[in-house]
Amino acid sequence: MLILAKAILSLMIGFVLSVILGHFLIPLLKKLNFGQKLSTYLEKKHKKKEGVPTLGGLIFIIPTILTVIILLAFGKIELSRNLEIVLFVFLAHAFLGFIDDYLIIKRGNNIGLTEFQKLFGQIVISLVFFYLFMKSGADPSLNIATLGIKINMGWMYGIFILFMLVASSNAVNLTDGLDGLSGGLSLMAFLALGLISWNASSITGTEEIAIFCFILVGTLLGFLFYNTYPAKVIMGDTGSLALGASLASVAIITKHELTFIVIMGVFIFETLTSIIQTFSMICFRRKVFLMTPFHHHLEKLGWEERDIVKFLWFIGLILSMSAIIFGVWI
Repeated sequence: MLILAKAILSLMIGFVLSVILGHFLIPLLKKLNFGQKLSTYLEKKHKKKEGVPTLGGLIFIIPTILTVIILLAFGKIELSRNLEIVLFVFLAHAFLGFIDDYLIIKRGNNIGLTEFQKLFGQIVISLVFFYLFMKSGADPSLNIATLGIKINMGWMYGIFILFMLVASSNAVNLTDGLDGLSGGLSLMAFLALGLISWNASSITGTEEIAIFCFILVGTLLGFLFYNTYPAKVIMGDTGSLALGASLASVAIITKHELTFIVIMGVFIFETLTSIIQTFSMICFRRKVFLMTPFHHHLEKLGWEERDIVKFLWFIGLILSMSAIIFGVWI
């Protein structure tokens, strides 16, 4: 029951801090003219979002770090090596995303870091992750206990980490196109991974990782207070890159990579639709979807934004609950 009390306390502190921060930060972002720049390909009804403050990821990033510091100061959690790794990934990707968002704001267009610059930053972060991971005595193997598969990957595990971090962070970034969509799905994913981490007792420091996940559930709930339709603030790359990479790092450390695929089902599908569309246009000069990612395809079909978000939240919730059952019970 102690960890349950810690989880509720962490969630509550994170939620309260994020709601308070959002109340002061959003007017400041407006005053600084840190508005969102939208793609010219989006529906006309999205044009009203032009100028909505971006860098909203700070509303859950700063309270998450503050909550961790508070819990550490009062001795409620310990700073384990695995928690250090997750915090590093979280902050490093937040910083990378912040640079991208800042360049977009400064230039006054939708062009921030180049794809190469982003990838280079993610490679550096992944190398540090791999170094810290191996230094902690972790096993560089892909372990799928359900299927009885264990593959020792050696140094190739570093490439696997890079793939996981890049794929997950970009998937969350791609999905962040409608009010509340990416934030809500990320909340469900962190809740699922928090419960799964709580149960991963064979790996040291997973209780602290579970608490970190529950903190993010609280701070994301506070963020959604401002980000659901009609959004008063937009997450930006600052938030989406941090969320996606953190989700991947938790899955890697707790050895639940297969379960992670289920949890990230909606994010993966959104990304696949973009890949399929690009491949089809290059090879066959034909569109498979009216527009990608998939949530824009539904918009083109006439769906209302709120209905799309609720539908994809429903799918995300079912997948997250299924992952909990698979990762904890079965």
